[in-house]
Amino acid sequence: MSLHASGGPEQVAWLIDHTLLKAEATAADIDRLCDEASGAGFYAVCVNPVFVARAARRLRQSPVVVCTVAGFPLGAVRTELKALEARRAIEDGAGEVDMVIHVGALKAGETSAVRGDIAAVVEACRRGAARCKVILETALLDEAQILAGCRAAVDAGADFVKTSTGFGPSGARAEDVALMARAVREAGLGVKAAGGIRTYAQFCEMVAAGATRVGTSAGLRILEEARGGTVPSR
Repeated sequence: MSLHASGGPEQVAWLIDHTLLKAEATAADIDRLCDEASGAGFYAVCVNPVFVARAARRLRQSPVVVCTVAGFPLGAVRTELKALEARRAIEDGAGEVDMVIHVGALKAGETSAVRGDIAAVVEACRRGAARCKVILETALLDEAQILAGCRAAVDAGADFVKTSTGFGPSGARAEDVALMARAVREAGLGVKAAGGIRTYAQFCEMVAAGATRVGTSAGLRILEEARGGTVPSR
């Protein structure tokens, strides 16, 4: 994807979820993240649930959406707790919830259980007028399992499928994004690429493969590269 094809830096920014999910993140870090997102015109910030209310207050005069996570990062959480996480986060001001599937259940072929797990979080999101993104953790899956996860997300009524938590063995790969995009395109779901995306070249690779949103902690660097400016060392 060229800069011209992307519609310019503003369109690049609008595809980014500016993300900070590290365990050591402080309240001051979250304030900075929100201010960066508002200034850059990013679509959303993605923060852990404990910071949702703070982020929502910080962004109350901004169009930036507050996104959070449920069942994060392993997905090995009881379904009712994932749904409760989602409900509480939405009450605190989240407009999107990225939930992690039960990866072990998917790998074992228990697709009905995976679908039910997703559906419970989708229902909580629908009641709160929020979007639900489904994290598959593609680095742990083969192609057939990725497709099965995408079908479960479609059947459960999710809004997006997402590659990775960023805490798995590896992050987003263009070939997985392309596979997911083909699998959910007809149903109208988005595809979020996340995990290890730190440069504009990687961003472009993911969008060209079919990503409609990109989660990254390097949004400012990517935007600066998109503008053709100098990227400070970090």
